[in-house]
Amino acid sequence: MAEEKDNKYRNLFLGLLFDAVGMLSFVIPGIGEFSDVIWAPVAGWLMTRLYKGRVGQAAGLVTFAEELVPGMDVIPTFTLTWIYTYLLSKKKSAKN
Repeated sequence: MAEEKDNKYRNLFLGLLFDAVGMLSFVIPGIGEFSDVIWAPVAGWLMTRLYKGRVGQAAGLVTFAEELVPGMDVIPTFTLTWIYTYLLSKKKSAKN
């Protein structure tokens, strides 16, 4: 139980950090969009490491695509995945 709680907050911290890294491309016009080509596969891979199973695979693909599309960096996919995993899916499973 304690390990799950540790992972929960570790994943939140890392998710916020990775979302911030993904948004850095807005800071440097022109060069920033090029950096997304490098960051997109890294972000997708990191997502699959943070969240196992189908959630991680689906979120990894969404993250990869979101980072590649110009202007979509404002979507905090790591944070949204954390909310889904630790808040929304827990409520859904509690109803069943």
